[in-house]
Amino acid sequence: MAARRRSVLVVGAAVGLLVAAASAVSAGSGGLSVYFHVESCPQLETIVRSNVDAAIRQNVRLTAGLLRVLFHDCFPQVRTSSSASPYGCDASILLDNGERSLPPNVGLQQEVLQLIEDIRGKVHAQCGATVSCADITVLATRDAVNLAGGPAFSVPLGRLDSLAPASRNDVSKLPPPTASVDQLLAAFKNASLDDPADLVALSGAHTVGKAHCNAFQQGGGAGDDDDDMISKCVTETCSAAASGGVLRDLDFLTPTVFDNLYFVELTLRKNKGVMLPSDQGLATDPRTSWLVQGFADNHWWFFDQFKTSMIKMSQLRGPQGNVGEVRRNCFSRNSNAIPGAADLTASA
Repeated sequence: MAARRRSVLVVGAAVGLLVAAASAVSAGSGGLSVYFHVESCPQLETIVRSNVDAAIRQNVRLTAGLLRVLFHDCFPQVRTSSSASPYGCDASILLDNGERSLPPNVGLQQEVLQLIEDIRGKVHAQCGATVSCADITVLATRDAVNLAGGPAFSVPLGRLDSLAPASRNDVSKLPPPTASVDQLLAAFKNASLDDPADLVALSGAHTVGKAHCNAFQQGGGAGDDDDDMISKCVTETCSAAASGGVLRDLDFLTPTVFDNLYFVELTLRKNKGVMLPSDQGLATDPRTSWLVQGFADNHWWFFDQFKTSMIKMSQLRGPQGNVGEVRRNCFSRNSNAIPGAADLTASA
């Protein structure tokens, strides 16, 4: 059993280095395994990483886009016994004419969605229809984080793609940037992420993110300190905007690097109104502020918790286990017909 929980080495072809997985991942939890595609598609991780690397070299913002797509896919959950209902990380968000049209998902990068589909095409060309869009999304996001300077880690695989998009009610469970700490903790608990460290660590993905100016609370002391040039610059940028549609970096110092500087900036500017209201709450509420300060002080602690929380989120499963299909196009169901048993159950 100990051997099955041993860290796994993953080859990163684009950089030619061995990437050591620093977190132990169960090889048999709910049918998912870090070894799931070793025989059916041994080239999988090489194909995914090389394509993500090439894409990010052209557009560094794809890292943030992949993180947002993954979170918005995994977080909404439907607790039902229906085989067609989406649950967790199942690529339901990729389906056309579905949840992407709902307000919380407006603005998802089309280039990210197309990247996932392009990688699926290359994987299936090499291995046949053996790897789901859901697995590819998880792998691509993992690799994007690492290529941006973040931690390396193995992820369990073997997911199937959902047979339906998430409902409006379930998508509405995505917490807005104005959510209070009480609301955030409740939302994460509902998603089976009940450790406050999950909330704070996953919020650290904002280190490579952007947000519209209207998501921030301007005023409240922003720019009061003449020496705080960043706060003044941010306030002026958003104040000069004709509308809230202007995007602004969440991490002012290293906006394209996955590091802990967002937490550093959050501790320094938590009362200046230039950070997301939800994140400002994390920095001031005693249930979470110690984690914000700890991650600001120790980036290795942040990286370690981020890996743990990402793996935990990526394994959110439905009450019936692994249910769905391996799509031959990430944007549509294989068939409008009732799926057969082969589509509804994953091989062990």
